Amino acid sequence: MALSLTPTIAATSKSFLLFFADDVEFYHDQGGVTLGRAALTDSIKKNICDKVTRELVPGTLQVHYMKGYGAVEMGVHRFHHPGHEDTEGVGEASFIHLWQYKDGAWKITRVISYDHHSAQKK
Repeated sequence: MALSLTPTIAATSKSFLLFFADDVEFYHDQGGVTLGRAALTDSIKKNICDKVTRELVPGTLQVHYMKGYGAVEMGVHRFHHPGHEDTEGVGEASFIHLWQYKDGAWKITRVISYDHHSAQKK
């Protein structure tokens, strides 16, 4: 089961935003806490769109069933800064997504993004 958010979906597209529950909680080790889909949408527009691309680090994705709730997804992703490769290094961070399966749909209810650090260019 591959539930990972694909980096090919535009970050503010309706399809992308529907992955998140209305009351999503996003915890970021450097940016703090963002509560709710509307606030998360604003944060993504401000900090991610047209600024970085994200790729899953091969071999790092894990997805585990959570009885009575859904699934937990964990992995490491790498961030690139298109057009600024010479001035902004490649970064990596670990992530945890808690997915709830409810009413026939998968929604992300909690996100933890942590251990942000510089990475070697691949």
